[in-house]
Amino acid sequence: MVDKVLVANRSAIARRVIRACHDLGLASVALYSEADADAPYLAEASQALPLPGHQALETYLNQDLILRAAEQSGADSIHPGYGFLSENAEFAARVVKQGLTFIGPDPKWLAAMGDKVAARKLFADQGFPVFAGSDRLADEDSARQEAERIGYPVMLKPAGGGGGMGMEVVHDPEQLSNALQRAKTIAQRAFGDGAVYLERWLSHPRHIEIQVMGDGQGRALHLFERECSVQRRNQKLIEESPAPNISRSQVVELAENAARVCTQLGYNNVGTLETLFTRQSAAQPSTAQAGEFGFLEMNTRIQVEHGVTEMVTGVDLVQQQILLAGGAGLPVEVKQQGFAIEARVYAEDAQTLLPSTGQLHRFHYPRLFGVRVETGYQQGQIVTPYYDALLAKVIACGDTREMAIGRLLVALQAFEIVGVSTNIVLLQKVLKDPCFLAGEVDTGIIARMLGE
Repeated sequence: MVDKVLVANRSAIARRVIRACHDLGLASVALYSEADADAPYLAEASQALPLPGHQALETYLNQDLILRAAEQSGADSIHPGYGFLSENAEFAARVVKQGLTFIGPDPKWLAAMGDKVAARKLFADQGFPVFAGSDRLADEDSARQEAERIGYPVMLKPAGGGGGMGMEVVHDPEQLSNALQRAKTIAQRAFGDGAVYLERWLSHPRHIEIQVMGDGQGRALHLFERECSVQRRNQKLIEESPAPNISRSQVVELAENAARVCTQLGYNNVGTLETLFTRQSAAQPSTAQAGEFGFLEMNTRIQVEHGVTEMVTGVDLVQQQILLAGGAGLPVEVKQQGFAIEARVYAEDAQTLLPSTGQLHRFHYPRLFGVRVETGYQQGQIVTPYYDALLAKVIACGDTREMAIGRLLVALQAFEIVGVSTNIVLLQKVLKDPCFLAGEVDTGIIARMLGE
């Protein structure tokens, strides 16, 4: 059912999908904006087609242009990658209407999970743990009533999007009015939907996600967890599996619960359940923490950090996306073996965190045993201001967590990047931090390290 895949994305994920197509013996079509005309993966695809323009709105977010490119190329399917149109239900529906295969879940799941309030209710109704929250807020009066019911402090969040944008912590009733207006304004600008809702605010929780996939025929399974707590201003920087210093029985129970819900719902293709974990009490570094999990959101696409799961399970998630979209079944069994950890290398100023742009005068990444580098860049290419500043993902594995961390540190040290600033020094600092090494991680670890 799938023979030629058009990749509606760019950089590392485009290259990753092209590689999966090659390994499956499928043809691939790469799309590229004028800003990405020198990308290395264009030569790796079976075919490459230009998208006139530089800005995302005129290229990788231009549904009409992408669908025309699919028709022009003779592709029978579209892989949306992550970001851009990957969770756009309207786009997925148009792909299907055009007679093509959308490599991802059914558009109904993109629509259902795209509404964060509806997704919370859906999972709560299925018996999945969900922290206290509200429906969409009609006005300031309803916001005040819900905040009092939940109990301060509370978090204002956009109903139509994620990624940390538009989130506001409200500590008391006096802050609510201004915070509500700011959150709604940012949500409207970022997602085209100004609706917001309230959730119980957790002080420095852990961010743990469960990788799942379903066949839409009554079977779903989990591929264990990823620890994603090392973040700076809601942006994930380091992810690993298994999650350190946490009760394994509780994590496995959560993962099995996630698979159960996806089975009951009839979910198809790959997805990720993101959860927050709040500790019952502080634990010693050698003690597995116990606490409470709560549903955060479900992402109906491949995750940036999918390689971590691939390294500890041996399952190629991108290939599975393609195979499931083509009607194949699920793997019989998935086991978790060893340890894997990923660091995201961004082109950014270390102080301001603003993107760093310019030509990559030198760009050499290591090729080491136990290390995998995913990048869409090559030496001489220009890092532009038009897109995400992610330069590369560096993933290391090992028989122990310490071995994986050590390999990652060596790989980061071996990187040669001249022409733009990067966050490599910060990544190395985190990986050497005593709390991180002891598995004492939460979403506030970097802020504490930097005194923010």
